Amino acid sequence: MSDRPAHTRRAPAWTAPAAARVQYAIVPVPRLSLDTVARRSGLHPDLVRRFVALGLVDAERDAAGRLVFAPTAPAALARVQRLRTGLCLNYASIGLVLDLLDRISLLEAALRRAGTRSDPPPWT
Repeated sequence: MSDRPAHTRRAPAWTAPAAARVQYAIVPVPRLSLDTVARRSGLHPDLVRRFVALGLVDAERDAAGRLVFAPTAPAALARVQRLRTGLCLNYASIGLVLDLLDRISLLEAALRRAGTRSDPPPWT
């Protein structure tokens, strides 16, 4: 026993802080196959492959070399299709429009964080 009162005792030096004892599990991100993405988006798998080749939708390759997609890929493909049909854009210009729309979203988010803009723009 120490001659210190109980409320002033320190934890032993070997005791890790509570935050250091927390263990985290690594959860794999679910991936969608080419067929699943094509079925969910209503597009032919060859057209989805073409969009990947043009850089209009992101995909990775699994260990077997097959295309796999993030769960958001069907929504991205729907966006491409809306731009194609609604604005009659070719696929090269759709890539440019998608880049510009993403940039606008980033800039608007930065403005909201800075507190300089309280209302959304009229086009959203």
